[in-house]
Amino acid sequence: MAIRPLLTSQPHVVVGLGDDCAVLKAGPDFDLLLKTDAVVEGIHFLPETDPERVGHKALARPLSDIAAMGGTPTSAVVTLGLPPGFDPERVLALYRGMNRLAVQHQVAVVGGETTTNPGQWLVSVTVVGSIPRGQALLRSGAQVGDAIFVSGELGGSLAGHHLDFEPRLAEGRWLRSCGWAHSLMDISDGLAGDLPHLLAASGGLGAELLGSAIPVSRVARVRALEPKAKPALLAALTDGEDFELLWTCAPKDAVRLLDGWKSAFPTVPIHCIGRVTEQPGVRIRDSRGIQQLPARGYEHFSAHV
Repeated sequence: MAIRPLLTSQPHVVVGLGDDCAVLKAGPDFDLLLKTDAVVEGIHFLPETDPERVGHKALARPLSDIAAMGGTPTSAVVTLGLPPGFDPERVLALYRGMNRLAVQHQVAVVGGETTTNPGQWLVSVTVVGSIPRGQALLRSGAQVGDAIFVSGELGGSLAGHHLDFEPRLAEGRWLRSCGWAHSLMDISDGLAGDLPHLLAASGGLGAELLGSAIPVSRVARVRALEPKAKPALLAALTDGEDFELLWTCAPKDAVRLLDGWKSAFPTVPIHCIGRVTEQPGVRIRDSRGIQQLPARGYEHFSAHV
């Protein structure tokens, strides 16, 4: 669907549709970041999921998008859709989980809306953040020859990571302040789904990845041993909801970035997984040679928890 032609921009919009957050002019020294995200029962969590973990996830998702711009979140509003006969204690638990994360990152939950939603829970959270004027890191800055980095590990999110992940806010701000990152986004739909978005936003570039360098999580490796399970590398590429950071930088800055990151975040590994190419498309180099990216990432309207 072509939604963009139906939307009218205004002079105060720096970045609209197409990046992790909207960027809006707010004053001489800073811009506003705006992001909304939703979790739906049966899609993003199950009816028996601990509601405190649901609350954590509902807020952590838009916070991850603020991190992907290099920004600082400040406040949030919550829209809660509830079916008839809902359990009030479950609502309170959801807000406890949300508030715990909000306190950790000094985010004020300042209001919202509650409405009826027949059949299932829906939690939508809109977050406002700030960033120094003109310094938002966008998807569109990748350059030919750039090194491609990811933080953490990928794959196996359904084992619990998708409910308990910590948004990489400090790490995103560090990438912005160091000045070495050309482009940045978070991984929500899997590396196979999100890297092509970054490359498309950067002018239709491509990438070559080194299969052995992609950080496959231990959970994904263990799950790959189960009958009919995805191979571990495929899980790392397509499971989605990793909420790690994905960015590019010039090769000449890669070593300095690695050293600086290790000093700033010794418990969070990062990995150089490939390079940006002029030729469109994403290819993976492994023991068999160079293969096309074997699968797409998580696709909304076709996959469920």
